[in-house]
Amino acid sequence: MEELKNYGHQHPLLMLNEEQLLGNGNGVVDCSRCGEKVSAPCFSCVECCGFYLHRTCAEAPLELNHPFHRHHPLLLLQNPPYTSDTRCVCDFCNEACEKFIYHCSCGLDFHIKCALFTFNIAERNLKELEHVALEDPSFSSKNDGGNLGKCFACWEPLAIDTYFSLDCGFNLHKKCAELPPKMGHVCHRKHPLLLQFNSERLSCKICQVTQQRGFLYGCSTCNLAIHIDCLSPLPVIEDKSHQHPFTLFWRQIPFICDACGTEGHHVAYECCTCSIMVHKKCISLPRIIRHVYHVHRVFHTYFIHKEYSESLNCIWCHEVVDTEYGSYFCADCNVIFHVNCALKEKEWYCIVSQENEDDKSLDIPVNSITKVLETNDAGEATLIEHCKHRHYLMLSDKISEHGDKCCDGCLLLISAKFYHCMRCDFFLHKSCAELPKMDLILDHRCAGKPFSGSKSFILTSDCMFECDICGYLSNGFSYKCNECGIHRCVQCATLQNDVKIPGHKHPLLFYYNYEEQCSGCGTDISCAFRCKDCNFHLCNLCVLRPTRVRHKCDQHILALTYDKVNDYLEYHYCDICEENKDSKNWFYHCETCDTSAHVDCVLGKYPLIKLGSTYNEGDHPHPLTFVKKFPYYPECVECGKSCEDLSLEYAEPGCKYIAHWECRKSAIRGRC
Repeated sequence: MEELKNYGHQHPLLMLNEEQLLGNGNGVVDCSRCGEKVSAPCFSCVECCGFYLHRTCAEAPLELNHPFHRHHPLLLLQNPPYTSDTRCVCDFCNEACEKFIYHCSCGLDFHIKCALFTFNIAERNLKELEHVALEDPSFSSKNDGGNLGKCFACWEPLAIDTYFSLDCGFNLHKKCAELPPKMGHVCHRKHPLLLQFNSERLSCKICQVTQQRGFLYGCSTCNLAIHIDCLSPLPVIEDKSHQHPFTLFWRQIPFICDACGTEGHHVAYECCTCSIMVHKKCISLPRIIRHVYHVHRVFHTYFIHKEYSESLNCIWCHEVVDTEYGSYFCADCNVIFHVNCALKEKEWYCIVSQENEDDKSLDIPVNSITKVLETNDAGEATLIEHCKHRHYLMLSDKISEHGDKCCDGCLLLISAKFYHCMRCDFFLHKSCAELPKMDLILDHRCAGKPFSGSKSFILTSDCMFECDICGYLSNGFSYKCNECGIHRCVQCATLQNDVKIPGHKHPLLFYYNYEEQCSGCGTDISCAFRCKDCNFHLCNLCVLRPTRVRHKCDQHILALTYDKVNDYLEYHYCDICEENKDSKNWFYHCETCDTSAHVDCVLGKYPLIKLGSTYNEGDHPHPLTFVKKFPYYPECVECGKSCEDLSLEYAEPGCKYIAHWECRKSAIRGRC
């Protein structure tokens, strides 16, 4: 037996052949370096302490000068040199590295077998491939609908060429296994290009995409990288999205892609029939998509006709779109996307298949929820029958008579024109009365499912729900997803991507990725409603803050105040919690009484629960009413403490019941 004193273990190791490995009764064991199953010949600890090594792992050098990484050696480490919360991933196979690895200070990490396999490719030592049959993707038994995986060298799909699939798990195109280590190319004549790892994480000079794994060709002198696939593009490409073939055209100067409107380099494809020049990747752009930012389908177009010649801003980034180049466009609404903005987040759009391209049913119209019984001279509905109330509702604008009433739809104070019931305490803003019975919610994806188009939400009422956007508990109107059952309050469901608020003179536009502090409440935000003209940005909650509210601290209606009333320190004080308030943040204020209070102190934990409304859920024999007792605070029948916050009450002869909402909710859960 061959004996080895090996790095990383305190005892000598003995080489075992297959008979000896099985004769030891060890069965299937794992290599202590790479973690994979050991096969003979291998090394085993002479002290029988359970330490085994593949022969290749045992003989792996402590320092590897890799031809694909010429500037620094790769050092063999027992463990990844990162903290426990940082995942180490191999830069060849893209799998996790948990044990011994080859590491470079550049940030490159490799499994032992990956480092040695790529070293052999670089040295043209391809013995491992001599007895491996080539797979033809057209006839491969592994072909699952064209999804064969990717080549570990170029990270392009295996399906584009013949490939090797090794028992060790490596997949490699035949052409990638035979790549020359050095080559000249028309797009970089100054120096030869060398086959290497992308240790500097450079973007490709041709396609501008950064490849994280595998090989590419680079020039360290010019700090340049080019993908393997980009060096030898196909001469002609046909795609079902365009009626004519595209022909390769090498260019020495940059060009603007007619499909997406961005710059391209060196490799262009022409359609001489249509007189357009595009990136290779833009040949296969989807013709029609559904996007979470728009209710209708949007169509890819190479230019927009002159009737739409006015300036159009992208609905995603809010910058002007050059309509002389490609975009995604909805002609019905004049809504437009830059191509790259529309396709930036894969989970935010879905492709409309060819068979559904002409299916207008995908653009579902929404219907009014009211039946009009009477109208005035201006054509306004003055008397309506509403699907969420049993009596007729009458239009009114007399705020002075009903200004302290809440809308039963959005739970905000009545303002402007509204409908009210002459027979009971039911009110609806005109806008809430006109909400559709069914709405298409753009940005919702049911848990665990990809985006597949706008979801149908049904208008519901008479139930308690928690809004999936703002998180508030409410008993007003909501939109409920038909598939997963989540609820969204009407304010969140109808919030647009551009809004105008009383506290700012310019419109606010929604930005998906935007890290700042909210100008209203001071909290850190990762997406915002932002003013393009000012340094002003708001979180979703501040955009939806009610401008008028009532609170027991003042007999008058409190107004949301966007600027400090004055500079005296005594006014930077909340009259509810009696603590200081930040003068930069919004607050509620009564000009008559000079009362000021924090926004959260005024709104409380349950701003969207209508007091006086009935709660029929649970196991109490009588219907309960939502109340807030002031100034008399009775004891809660559940916990015995004073009912100072939201409570449920039944106050009729024979049953005097009152309990905190939180206690009642907990009691119901405990009995379920």
